This record gives sequence, structure tokens and C-alpha cells, in this order.
Amino acid sequence: MVLPPTKPPRCDLSGSPRIEAIDIQLKKETIMTGMTRRSALKLSLGAAIAFPSILTTTRVFGADFTLKYANNCPETHPLTIRTREAAAAIKAETNGKIDLQVFPNSQLGGDTDMLAQLRAGGIDFFTLSPLILSTLVPKAAVSGIGFAWSGYDRLWPAMDGKLGEFVRAEIRKSGLYPFEKIFDNGFRQISTSGKPIKTPEDLAGLKIRVPPSSLWTSMFKAFDAAPLSINFSEVYSSLQTRIADAQENPLVTFESAKLYEVQKFVSKTNHMWDGFWFLAGGKTWNKLPADVQKIIEKHMAAAAQKEREDVQRLNASLEKDIAAKGIIFNSVDPAAFQAKLKSKGFYKEWQAKFGADLWKLLETSSGLPE
Repeated sequence: MVLPPTKPPRCDLSGSPRIEAIDIQLKKETIMTGMTRRSALKLSLGAAIAFPSILTTTRVFGADFTLKYANNCPETHPLTIRTREAAAAIKAETNGKIDLQVFPNSQLGGDTDMLAQLRAGGIDFFTLSPLILSTLVPKAAVSGIGFAWSGYDRLWPAMDGKLGEFVRAEIRKSGLYPFEKIFDNGFRQISTSGKPIKTPEDLAGLKIRVPPSSLWTSMFKAFDAAPLSINFSEVYSSLQTRIADAQENPLVTFESAKLYEVQKFVSKTNHMWDGFWFLAGGKTWNKLPADVQKIIEKHMAAAAQKEREDVQRLNASLEKDIAAKGIIFNSVDPAAFQAKLKSKGFYKEWQAKFGADLWKLLETSSGLPE
């Protein structure tokens, strides 16, 4: 967060723009009349007391804040589009006092780099997958358990309800501030360059790129695949150079990142749901006035709702567009994949890691069989 170096603390009345205007005028009068600066300052303070509306109208936005928000999505992704709209709305409502600058497409580093910057105060806001966030907040990964969700009809009531509340409380313990509404990334599908994935056995030995998260690695190892943890900024090049033969992402990400240029098949596995927590660095958030916080949260909540609708609509319509680019689609039986994970002890492993209470909450929310 960049704070104007010459601005005084908020409790100093001389930092108010209108008070400064009064003070400047008094300085001019001092030159003409011989009035001392101390007398002028006393008069300016007296004016503030006499006209309290001067304080009440400038108290909320008495200082300028230039804030950095970063994400790993391309410019064309709904997340970037909607957060840019929110940033513009925040600037308009605060009369230009809050300038939220948007840095998309991993401009400020990879996911793990930007998370470190967020914690250190190098950037102020960051949207991150719960599964990557789990490198810092392990229980954040609960929403990404493999083959847990049958659809959005169960997902959103859970993430906007008790499951989301539980996770946000865990995130706050890490010193970050999570906003109430999580953005959508969509249900993830597996794409490959060599052969389609039709059964769990087709994953055996597959070099598949996954984000840096133990949950992803654990799940694909249960399928006997060879998962490679690679930041999203390097996905395209890793597929292009055949470091990895496969990857998994929602269709909207697959299309916006042009992964159809380096892949041939998409298997509609819906194996995990993924989203983006909108996170504020604790240092930044705690320094912002409460009324400014409310304005930012209000517009980001509206942006999240619009983005959810965008992603759901796009993921439902993109198959035809992507197929026109030469990609071959196929569907799978999710029950077979779920049975494989159960037989390999995947669910028991993560139940032990998350604890009985959180796992019960997941089962109740998602309908995952016990």
C-alpha cells in the first residue's frame, strides 16, 4: 500500500483538504496584515469547530490510498474484467481517493510469490485458489476435495454459508483478511496432448501439471499419475515443451489462456471445484478506515456475484467454441473415479488432516458419501 508521505495522521485536522484550503487563505492574509502563522492556525481550527460539516464531509476520504491488486488470470478472464469494474466503482464512489490498481496475468509474479508479497505488504489484495492458499492455511483446501461436488446447487449454499465461514475464520488466523464472497473459477477438467482420459486407469503414469498444493498432488498420485507442481504462469510453456503432457483447469481458463494451442483432448471430469478467495493483506486492511473497508467489500461482493454468473455461463457454452479449434471432448463416469479414490484411502487421509468437524461439514454440504 502506498501512502502519501507528507500526509499527517487522520486525527490531525490540518490534513483535511478543506482545512488546508482555509490555512492557505489565512497565510495569504498573514502576508497582508502581519498576522502570525500561529494565529492563522488557531483561526483555522476555530473555523473547523465552528463548522463541523467540514470535518464530517472529509473524514472518510481525508487521505489518498493507492492500492495494488494482483491475480494470475488473463485480461479476458471474468475475474479480471469484474475486478476492474469494481475498482472503477470504488474510485468513483470515493471521488478518486481510493485508486485500486489491477495487475492481472501474473504480472507481479507466480502464485506463491504473490502470496508472499501479500503477507509482506508488497501488494495489498490478491485473489488465490483455496488449494494454493492451503500451503499457508491447510484447511482452506477442503472445498477442493476430489469428486465431492455434484454441482453449483450444493456448492454456493456451502461456500456462502457454514463451510465458507469456517474457512474464512481459518484464513484470518494467518494474518490475511478474506472477503465474504469467493469468486468462481469453475469445475476443473483434464486436458491432454496424447490420449483422452476415460477411466481412472488412463491417468496411470500421466505427467500432469497441477498447481503447487498437496491436495492436488495427493489426488493424482492416488490415480497413479505423475503430478508436476508448476505455477500457472508457466503452464503454457511446460505443455509446449512437453515437460508436462496434461493439465487440469476449468474451460474458461483453458480458453482464455489459449491452452487449446498445446493440447488435443479435454475430458469432462469435473474432478474438483476451484475458486478465488479475494484476500487483503492484514497490514493494508487494518490501516484502512472502516468506511473505506465497507465500500471496497460492497463492490467486490457485487463483482463476485457477477463473475460467478459469467464463469458458469461461459463454462456451459465454451465447449462448442473450443471444439471448433480442434479439441476433442469426452465425458466420464465420476462414480468410477470416486471409487478409485476411496479404495486408495484418499478420503480417509484428508479426513484425518482436516479433522472430524470440518469433514462432517463437507459431507453435509456436498453430499459426499461417508
